[in-house]
This record gives sequence, C-alpha cells and structure tokens, in this order.
Amino acid sequence: MSLAGRTILITGAGRGLGRAFAEACAAAQAQRIVVADVNAAWGEATAASLKEAGVEAMFLPVDLGDPKSIDAFAETVAARCGHIDGLVNNGAIATGIGGKTFEEIDIETWDRVMAVNVRGTWLMVKAMAPLLRKSVLGGRIVNLASDTALWGAPRLLHYVGSKGAVIAMTRSLARELGPDRIAVNAIAPGLVLVEATEYVPQERKDLYVAGRAMQRQQMPEDVTGVVVFLLGQGAGFVTGQLVPVNGGFVFN
Repeated sequence: MSLAGRTILITGAGRGLGRAFAEACAAAQAQRIVVADVNAAWGEATAASLKEAGVEAMFLPVDLGDPKSIDAFAETVAARCGHIDGLVNNGAIATGIGGKTFEEIDIETWDRVMAVNVRGTWLMVKAMAPLLRKSVLGGRIVNLASDTALWGAPRLLHYVGSKGAVIAMTRSLARELGPDRIAVNAIAPGLVLVEATEYVPQERKDLYVAGRAMQRQQMPEDVTGVVVFLLGQGAGFVTGQLVPVNGGFVFN
C-alpha cells in the first residue's frame, strides 16, 4: 500500500473525497501530491495542510469544464513535475443537481454536468497521458464513478448518465493505455458523508443505510484505501475494472 516515490495528481482535491484521497496518499508516503481544484481557497487549504504534515504538495487551479484551462494546467504540471505516476479523476459536479425527473432537467444543467464529469475526465486523461507515460513505476489512473450508475438512481439522470459514461470510458482507456503500462480503473462509491452530499434528503441517506449489507453511513475513509491500493505497485496488473465501494448496496 506504499506510494513511496510516486507523484500523484488528484482533481477536486479541495474538499470532500478529493481531500481525503490526498491525505491518504500522503499517509501512504507519496513523494509529491498535486492538488487540483476549481476553487482556489479550498485547494490552497488542502495543499497547506499537506505541507504542514511534511508532504511535498502544490495547488494548481483547473476548471474541468474549460478545455483551455485543462491545457494550461497540463503545461504547468509538466513544467513543475516532469512526470506523474498517478491520476485520480475525482472532480465532478454533484452538489445540488438532484431531485428533478428526466423531464424536468434543463438542457443547460445537463450540458454542464456532461462537460465536467464526462468531457472533463476524458480531457484530463488526454492531457496527463504524456506525463503518465514517463513514469518509471508504471502509470495509474483511478476514475471516480458512482454506484448510482449501477442501480439506476431516479431523479438524477444527468449525473447517473455521466458516471455510467465514466465506467465505459475506463474500460476503453484501459485497452488503449495498457501498452504504455498504464492501468486504468474506476471505483463506484455509494453515498459518502462529505460536504457535497449535505443537500441529499435524509430519507435518501436512510435508504442507503437500510439497503447496505453493512448497515451504516459511509465515510470518506471507507473509500480511500481502495484508491491508494489502485495507485500502488500491487495493482499493476489490475486494469479496466470497476470496484463498487458501497458497503454492499450494489454487488458487481
């Protein structure tokens, strides 16, 4: 589970699961962590916290909905790091978009969710692939999907559709990047208690708990271990896989 010597880049690392991933990578002795987020205040706070813990960390802003922002971000990462060993595609739009039926979702919101969650994931992989190919340890990509795409959560079609696309892209990317010794996998967390899910109605949270084989709330630390494993040496021959991490709400 050691990430010693590895440079790990995490999008959406300013808070919530992204910050938890950054802290877990630091605990696993990652050499360098690149904190990427659209919110500078959150990103700077995460990077500062990692530095206080003695980890080499840097915050770099990026807007996953803006291709030019991703290109500029990639140039900065290349200039400052030279290569990366792991990419965690965690950044996504999730907060405050649920509750509408497929007939009620407006086109603007649909397009914004797809631009960030689907196109943004693709473009980040495209931008980081040259740097992952330079990894002497073997590159790793972990894409954040969602178990909503496995059980078909209602009143959330744009988000569910975007995460279903992430799962499908993971499999195709694994085929294309395999010859470069880059492993690509996805995880599908359940409803995790973080800032991004504070808006979720309590009845939906209770539904998750009742439906899990392990009937309790899901916390960030329930997810971080799987991500650290997939970024590490022990997962070098694991690729194209989807790992549900949801306490048994959905089996795969």
